[in-house]
Amino acid sequence: MVKKKACVFISGSGTNLKALIKSSREYNFPININYIVSNTNKAKGIKFAKLYKIPFRVLNLNHIITLESFLNDLQKRNISIICLAGYMKILNKQFISKFNKKIINIHPSLLPKYKGLNTFKRTLKDKEQLTGCTVHYVNNKLDSGMTILKKKVYIQPNDNEKTLKAKVQAKEYRAYSESVFNIFR
Repeated sequence: MVKKKACVFISGSGTNLKALIKSSREYNFPININYIVSNTNKAKGIKFAKLYKIPFRVLNLNHIITLESFLNDLQKRNISIICLAGYMKILNKQFISKFNKKIINIHPSLLPKYKGLNTFKRTLKDKEQLTGCTVHYVNNKLDSGMTILKKKVYIQPNDNEKTLKAKVQAKEYRAYSESVFNIFR
């Protein structure tokens, strides 16, 4: 089986990146993670790039010169899919159009509810009984691309932002890998 080459964009701890790397090590998983990009050199997820010896780059995609050179870099690496895993920057419209239907994201809510930031706080404030995560294609509107997969989590009366985040993240780790598998089936 020839695996597709993937690039993962991160900004933080890299827990979804770690889950994707683990899945990519399985024989029948359709992608290999060949490149990791962070918008900050403070992202803790960079340690996984180093640990698994995956090339990584820290850059800001809002600079047009950087964007052009980065697009060339991805093309040279034959990247087939980009996975946003806790990437906390909005991608440039030019970049999205160059990789149309080849960029996916995971969001910690059942979209279209609670797009953007602070999803757990807003979910609890609204006294929701159900939340979860959504894997979707990236388009030019924030958290609005076509849904690939959703996983649900029931909210308990004693849940707080921390406990809810932990429950949703546990679903995210499976949902992201499942989605990638489904895309390349």
